[in-house]
Amino acid sequence: MKKFTLIIFAFTLINSFGQAAITKNNDMAYTTFETATFANGCFWCTEAVFQLLNGVESVTSGYTGGTLKNPTYREITTGRTGHAEAIQIKFDASKISFQEILEVFFSTHDPTTLNRQGYDVGTQYRSAIFYHNLEQKEIAENLISALTNANIFNKPIVTEVTEFDVFYKAEEYHQNYYNNNKTQGYCMAVINPKLEKFIKKYKTKLKQ
Repeated sequence: MKKFTLIIFAFTLINSFGQAAITKNNDMAYTTFETATFANGCFWCTEAVFQLLNGVESVTSGYTGGTLKNPTYREITTGRTGHAEAIQIKFDASKISFQEILEVFFSTHDPTTLNRQGYDVGTQYRSAIFYHNLEQKEIAENLISALTNANIFNKPIVTEVTEFDVFYKAEEYHQNYYNNNKTQGYCMAVINPKLEKFIKKYKTKLKQ
């Protein structure tokens, strides 16, 4: 993974002055916020990972990339609506960049398995980046190209890079799922090991 880290560092420097939504409050301090939308497997897992990152303001689980309006969890699990289980991240770009978030995205799931993550199978579990602007699209495509050229993964990356359209928030019981259900079987068997690896690898980027 050393090559992966070097590639990420180079892209971070190149894109450190990326576009952001900037707000100004009364004490003249500036806060930069951006939105990222990803699909990389079960959103119970992905939400739990990104919630820990310093600079991430909020993580919402939901559905995107499909055709049915206001889909339910039951409907998207059929795989016929075209939606992916996704997370939408609001982050402070002065603390963490879109590039750094992409690093976590690619290193915490398998971007080479088509419509599958582990035992979760179906188009709703596909690997996808739903870009919100052309800069995000360029960063994502350049990184995929760099990872491919460096042979970071043993198989071709199949991550979809698609323009963001609409995000539907998932049912309330899906929100903050891991933190509310740590003793549930899936959380203990699947999410706990994933978080342990993530925390060890990214301990300098985590919230205190």
